[in-house]
Amino acid sequence: MRILVVEDDHALAEVVAEGLRDQGMAVDLAHDGLTAAAKLDLTAHDVVVLDRDLPGLHGDTLCQMISERPDRPMVLMLTAAGAPGDRVSGLTLGADDYLAKPFHFPELILRVRALARRRPDARPRTLRVAGIELDPVRRTAVRDGRHLHLSVKEFAVLEALLLASPGFLSTETLLEQVWDENADPFTNTVTVTVGRLRRKLGNPPVIATTPGVGYRIA
Repeated sequence: MRILVVEDDHALAEVVAEGLRDQGMAVDLAHDGLTAAAKLDLTAHDVVVLDRDLPGLHGDTLCQMISERPDRPMVLMLTAAGAPGDRVSGLTLGADDYLAKPFHFPELILRVRALARRRPDARPRTLRVAGIELDPVRRTAVRDGRHLHLSVKEFAVLEALLLASPGFLSTETLLEQVWDENADPFTNTVTVTVGRLRRKLGNPPVIATTPGVGYRIA
């Protein structure tokens, strides 16, 4: 799951981003509306966490622009303007959800995940492929009745592979979906993470690799 956090308070933006990353999400940051618009043109995101009072391009204008995109991500407005009238106006602009500051972080996580599930192309909450069952909300993964103890990145890689199954995901796509824009494209972190995941999934092997193409759940 890839998230764009648009927040001009740098400290708050970092806190939100790190909290989402701890949940296995790939997170990009923008501190003004123009940068956010440019990043949305470059990369597909599942959810945008959007402040309203932004420099450069106001959050309300950006929200309207997002709502008109054919491949639009879901929008969660996260703003200090928390009066009922502010909420109504934000939803009228095209936001899918609205959360006032200050907020309870577990609630933010739940709302982001709920929005991702509401996307038109979203998959069922529990993913089931090749004897593997993965629940992104409860953060549980099971293979043939055996609970898997996965790191955050291992869980996110498995989720991405299950969502793509039976198709392949290249190393570059996994970097984009599971890590973020700061990931080194020349790193071997995907290879290392997939190797650890293979060992934890056990036998018979379930992740197939095709050189030059990528990985898939066989």
